[in-house]
Amino acid sequence: MKRIAVITAILENPERDQSEFNALVSGFKGLIKGRMGLPLHEHGVTVITITLVGDINEINSLTGKLGLIPDVLVKTSISKKEV
Repeated sequence: MKRIAVITAILENPERDQSEFNALVSGFKGLIKGRMGLPLHEHGVTVITITLVGDINEINSLTGKLGLIPDVLVKTSISKKEV
């Protein structure tokens, strides 16, 4: 069954990591319902939130791949309710 999830990522070196991050996310575009990016230029970071609907394996796959990018911190919240 599918669940709703929110992935939050902080890119601590967005100039270097943004394109790899975007490429990975685009590979999961069928799951993504919304995305918001907030560049914090004064701090040199970018904060991105992604809302998606997918099964646990899909959600964990995206989260794991994003977490392998250097200087990208990732946390995921997954609903308990199945949809």
